[in-house]
Amino acid sequence: MMAEFGGQMAADSLLTHLLRDPNVPIGGGCLCLAGDCPHCLATVDGVSYVRTCQVAFREGAAVIPHAANGQLPPLESRGERPRVSARTTHCDIVVIGQGPAGRAAAAEARATGAHVVTLDARDGQEVIGIYPGPLVVARAEDGMRHVYPRGEIVVATGASEIQPAVSGNQLRGLVTARAAAELAAAGVPLGRVVAVGTPPDGIVCERASGTLLRFEPSSDPARVGAVVMRDADGAETRWSCETVSLGLGLTPRDALLRMARGMNVRGVGDVLVPAHVPPCPVDGTVCPCAGVTVADLASVHARGFHELELVKRATLAGTGPCQGATCVPHIRAFLAAQGAALQPPFTARPVTRQLTIGEVAAGAHPAATPRTTLHEEHLGLGATMERLGGWWRPWHYGNVEAEYAAVRHGVSICDVSTLGKMQVSGPGALALLEHLYPVPIATLAPGRARYVFMLDERGYVIDDGMVARESETRFTLTFTSGGATFAEMWVRDWAESLDADVRLMNQTFSLGAINVTGPQAATLLARAGVPAPPAFLRHGQADVAGVPCRIYRLSFTGEVSFELHHAAADSVKLWRALLLLGQDLGIRPHGLEALLKLRLEKGHLIVGQDTDFDSSLRRLGCEWGVRLDKPAFIGRQAVLRTNRLPLDRQLCGFEMAVGFQAPAEGATIWDGEDLAGVVTSTTWSPTLGKSIMLGWLRLKDGQLPTEVTINGRSARRVATPFYDPEGRRARG
Repeated sequence: MMAEFGGQMAADSLLTHLLRDPNVPIGGGCLCLAGDCPHCLATVDGVSYVRTCQVAFREGAAVIPHAANGQLPPLESRGERPRVSARTTHCDIVVIGQGPAGRAAAAEARATGAHVVTLDARDGQEVIGIYPGPLVVARAEDGMRHVYPRGEIVVATGASEIQPAVSGNQLRGLVTARAAAELAAAGVPLGRVVAVGTPPDGIVCERASGTLLRFEPSSDPARVGAVVMRDADGAETRWSCETVSLGLGLTPRDALLRMARGMNVRGVGDVLVPAHVPPCPVDGTVCPCAGVTVADLASVHARGFHELELVKRATLAGTGPCQGATCVPHIRAFLAAQGAALQPPFTARPVTRQLTIGEVAAGAHPAATPRTTLHEEHLGLGATMERLGGWWRPWHYGNVEAEYAAVRHGVSICDVSTLGKMQVSGPGALALLEHLYPVPIATLAPGRARYVFMLDERGYVIDDGMVARESETRFTLTFTSGGATFAEMWVRDWAESLDADVRLMNQTFSLGAINVTGPQAATLLARAGVPAPPAFLRHGQADVAGVPCRIYRLSFTGEVSFELHHAAADSVKLWRALLLLGQDLGIRPHGLEALLKLRLEKGHLIVGQDTDFDSSLRRLGCEWGVRLDKPAFIGRQAVLRTNRLPLDRQLCGFEMAVGFQAPAEGATIWDGEDLAGVVTSTTWSPTLGKSIMLGWLRLKDGQLPTEVTINGRSARRVATPFYDPEGRRARG
């Protein structure tokens, strides 16, 4: 049933308005009006798990009470789910709870001049967790609050009243003693009240003596009609009533303290009182959230579940919206009655209240596909974005031909922040890298860099990149964008296996990288404050347009190139400065479509596209990438073994006659009528005026065919690189 409420006593809670209407089915079970029980939960304006006792009345609120079994209403009936925002606050001290002890703690802190933030559920700011940082997270009516205190966190959440665990405890009309007093003060009619235990303040009631035995329904089977007590002689007395007030003792509301162990957190007031242990329950529901009964406790205990944590997992008691506030006192009493020592409450869960996904995610904007810090810059320049290598990257900026020409004839920049970047340092760094890579690393002098392949134990290529030596004990490694995560795991696993004395730091996300490339690249850097950039395959530190950078001189485009690695926070500043400084040079950024043309003209392979799961350096035609005179490296024995086998296939370069359109990647290569291979990379080369390709080609009678057929057209096998085979342009 959906109800709308308007009008009166706006200072009251939403629950008091609900209870004034006998036609609204809310309140089955003992109400506490303090946020400790699950009995007043409702979906309010599309947000589920709202404790209506802690939400101020709002005219026109759409309320759907939750079912007694804890199930939520169907999605289609909940209405539009609002977007949840998050507000971040920094302060000196946080005080949680504004009862007498909390107010005193806040006043004491303010007297020292501290900036104090107070949070109280009664004010609509319900704290759901304390986390390392420290961070206090609260659920508020206007969204989530994330509070970061510089000093201590004071927990003054008080104590909750123990709920009854007897037969009939799911009837309406049961309230704690405090709740009875609050409801009477709010003008909610209670009718004839019978008090069990400590009576409520300011209410005329009958006091029922003896031990609480059960509740019985009235003519309305959902409402209480009587409470039955047992005296010391075993005789039962039935007390007719319309409301039962229950003062059964207190238990500290200390979930936040248990969650924040080891942090700068202290409790004050009733949150520190010893927990009252109720009598062992003998009948009825113990955990109303999960519907766990005394019979369920007895069943799991008989099967060997004697620890509180195990009972929780076996029955799901304590895992619902109240997170054990209702059931834990009774489970502790039950286990103690079976002969075990009284066990402490279980470890507090990551949140003390049930949250919606929107509330959990408030303030976070995760992208399933990561973006570089230049993402908005690319969009502002009209880029068409594509997913490649696990990232969103510019495919082009609207004119691929102009982007390509800027690299070959002028100057261009490209966002290469997606490259994997790792720093390896320590006494064992050199030995680790010698083991990881199939070429010597010790011969690499500080300030130099080397292109390297990474092999697995079978001698197959799993990644490629650069090794740059900064000092005797410090190196920087780069990996492919798509292979960076695996490469990091690979390095870390081998460092651990070899017990290497190294420090490993993944800098992929913390460092941005911009490639400045083209015949005018050095001119642009000179304007940016670097008149003498590093020579080919060298690197060094310099400020570029006021941004501290490590400059790597290498080339994937075939032209003079400088990779500028810098703090990701400076990427936008550096990007804009380079575009401004290069305006009269015709500078423009280039995307992946142009880059893939440029790299293919140079015959540079892409691991994962031009390689397969069993691509050896011999099959790739890159035997120069391994030095078998090294005594040991990962994959060495496999390379020695496979080198003795006849070569079966090889990655080759192909070209088609002028005028033929480049075939699609994945096209079949035929040698006469024999299936000979597959195309892995292909493009039309503006510089060469022909279609060029890389592809796998099978040997026939120990020889590679010279002429093949692709898409019904003749193609010729040629040596790579296709463009500038001597590499003069890249070296400048």
